[in-house]
Amino acid sequence: MTQTIVVKLGGNVATDPEQLDAIGQDLAALAATGAAIVVVHGGGPQVSEVSKKLGIEPNIVAGRRITDAATLEVVKYILAGQMSVDFTCGLARSGLRTVGLSGVSSGLVAAVKRPPRVVSGGGDAPIDFGHVGDIVGVNTHLLRTLLDAGYVPVINSVAADAEQRPYNINADIAGTCIAAELGADHLVLLTGGVAGVLGDKDVPETRIPRLTAAQAREAIRSGVIQGGMIPKIEEALAVLDRVGAVHILGDVSAGELRRALDEPGVVGTAIVP
Repeated sequence: MTQTIVVKLGGNVATDPEQLDAIGQDLAALAATGAAIVVVHGGGPQVSEVSKKLGIEPNIVAGRRITDAATLEVVKYILAGQMSVDFTCGLARSGLRTVGLSGVSSGLVAAVKRPPRVVSGGGDAPIDFGHVGDIVGVNTHLLRTLLDAGYVPVINSVAADAEQRPYNINADIAGTCIAAELGADHLVLLTGGVAGVLGDKDVPETRIPRLTAAQAREAIRSGVIQGGMIPKIEEALAVLDRVGAVHILGDVSAGELRRALDEPGVVGTAIVP
């Protein structure tokens, strides 16, 4: 039976050609078995770097970027421009038939403006995230059309609402929602650097191989899971009833992505119902 695999790549992967090639080779091997593969990418480090060069200080609260009008312009330039080209070309080097897409393409990712809200790790007061959207729909027909034809969609996480106003969407959230709507067998979140969920964020050897939903919620409550890992885990938990398993991986070498799917928990952290 054909597997559906959604892979989210962080912007840091684009700056590491060796790692991007390793990921591409693993995805090409999976595609050769008939797997349907969707890639969703971010570009957070690049957005922050260019913002600073332009005199815009990045404002990130509990791992979530507050996006004012100026930052939204940078997000569009970087995610839909530089990162889209770099990931689409980089993965194509391994023979994948990549198609670079934006969330705004034919309503691929539909969004509404996020209202002010209280978030884990962000204090008790509601936070206004600015030009950040919440996903309300995914054009799975477009995705399945491409997948059935043997293409690999490479999607950047800029989305739009019904009036075609663009919004910044966290790439983890975009990947998670797309995986849920496709009923993916695997959702892979490649975070870069961090080798998965750690019992002590400063000690790589404390990697937690597997977490059930209950264990993950307790780890957030007790403070074991902190910072930017909190929203990743929360989004994963929200779709575990529609996705086979969620895998959180750090830097990977050739073969490790496939191994993470074949032997959940051997590489990174597997989150299971």
